[in-house]
Amino acid sequence: MTDSTVFEKTYSARSVRVFDRSKPVGREALTYFVECARVCPTAANLQPLKYVLVDDCKTASSLFALTKWAGYLKDVRLPPEGCEPTDFIVMCHDTDVCKITDYSTMDVGICAQTINLAAREKGFALCMIGSFDKEETAKLLSLPENLVPVLVLAIGTPAEAPIICSVGENGSIKYFRDDRDLHFVPKRSIKEVIVK
Repeated sequence: MTDSTVFEKTYSARSVRVFDRSKPVGREALTYFVECARVCPTAANLQPLKYVLVDDCKTASSLFALTKWAGYLKDVRLPPEGCEPTDFIVMCHDTDVCKITDYSTMDVGICAQTINLAAREKGFALCMIGSFDKEETAKLLSLPENLVPVLVLAIGTPAEAPIICSVGENGSIKYFRDDRDLHFVPKRSIKEVIVK
């Protein structure tokens, strides 16, 4: 990976929805990603997040079936058949540590983006999935009651490179795919996001 600045790393760490299944991630890399997240800042230093690493094909396939992808694209199946992610990290909140609060939800975002950047550093990519069947995921992974799944990170070798573009004239921020099947992600301009 040649990205050198934080901006370059962040710019390239797009959500990917098409993966090369011939190059799985593996447990060692997944563990490294969680190690990066483990040392992140956390509200009141409570550290309520726990992680389930999914690197076996059968469980990954079952977990994939419990997720929903690319809600804006109604007529496109993503990932395409045969291009699903090979590995997952399921982020869980340990309610024995503390109840789920706005602060602990911020921890989820901080740690998920850290994992995203760590994956990119190693040549992998991910898609953060909040739309999944939490109850069935807990059953599939045999989670105890205190571990509540809060976010699924689908990880693999990217087989696409989403493109950042400007928000269109109509103001739509919905990502889209063109007739070449390239994935575009509209982003607001710097002038729109800095208010003072």
